[in-house]
Amino acid sequence: IEAEIEDLVFGGDIEMIRPAAGAIGKAVRIDDALGRYIEFAKASLPRRFTLEGLRIVLDCGHGASYKSSPCVLRELGAEVFVYGNAPDGTNINKECGSMYPESMCQKVREHRADVGIAHDGDADRVLLCDEKGNLIDGDDIMAIATLDMLSQGALQQRTLVTTVMSNAGLDASLQKVGGKVIRTQVGDKYVIDEMRRGGYNFGGEQSGHLIFGDYGTTGDGLVAALQILRIMKTRQVVLSKLAACWSRFPQRVTNIRVREKRPFEEMSGLMDLVSQAEEAVKCDGGRVLLRYSGTEPKARLLMEGRDAATLDHWSRRIAEVIRSSIGM
Repeated sequence: IEAEIEDLVFGGDIEMIRPAAGAIGKAVRIDDALGRYIEFAKASLPRRFTLEGLRIVLDCGHGASYKSSPCVLRELGAEVFVYGNAPDGTNINKECGSMYPESMCQKVREHRADVGIAHDGDADRVLLCDEKGNLIDGDDIMAIATLDMLSQGALQQRTLVTTVMSNAGLDASLQKVGGKVIRTQVGDKYVIDEMRRGGYNFGGEQSGHLIFGDYGTTGDGLVAALQILRIMKTRQVVLSKLAACWSRFPQRVTNIRVREKRPFEEMSGLMDLVSQAEEAVKCDGGRVLLRYSGTEPKARLLMEGRDAATLDHWSRRIAEVIRSSIGM
């Protein structure tokens, strides 16, 4: 639908289908929207489930979750230390929330909390922090949740949907227990499209967009956090041990500022180098991804494999060719 709307706007056809005044819809205020959402979020957990005994640091990023997330966690019995809950219209995501998770991790250590939760401004993302103050990103969350769903027989077609940016260690870890990974281009909308197309019920991104299809049709940072809290409480296992359920491949991400986005194929020797790099890492299940940023003047190179020295060598050589050709 988004693509169709964009085509209408940028193609100029939108002017031909504008509705007359009588056909325009009306906005309706829902006075109990907060209460409805709180009950919806809690309904993603088993009945009579409780978070009693958990100490939680919560960073709302001065955004949409500043009321709802603290309410839900406290109603479920957790002791909650809330930050980023004073939006003034200008401070959203300002050095807080999932855009700056270091703050959450520091607060977890200060409060000796069991877990930290950080949302972005619109609260469709979540990053976590374990009891030791270590960041738990979207890949970690997907690994924990996917393995739990597989053990319960709840993962449709035993498949996780994620993007090309997620760590290849996910593939290797899930394959060991009969699961598989399907990848899309970067963007949660592409993950959601693939989930709908294939009938899958879980997907997400390394950045913290997590889509639990059994509870909603898009990313919801609070619902995602609740699923991990449920696993922690049900199994009586701390988050650091849950996150040890998979092994992350060494990964190198290189961003090269460019003055133009020339096709990579037109740069002398570049694609030969990429092919050599792919050959060097594929035997270990590694991969090479080279693309331009859609929003910045940058070329992005991602390399994964089991040998860090190999990744460093090929990342450096590929980046040098790009810089010499179109670097700023």
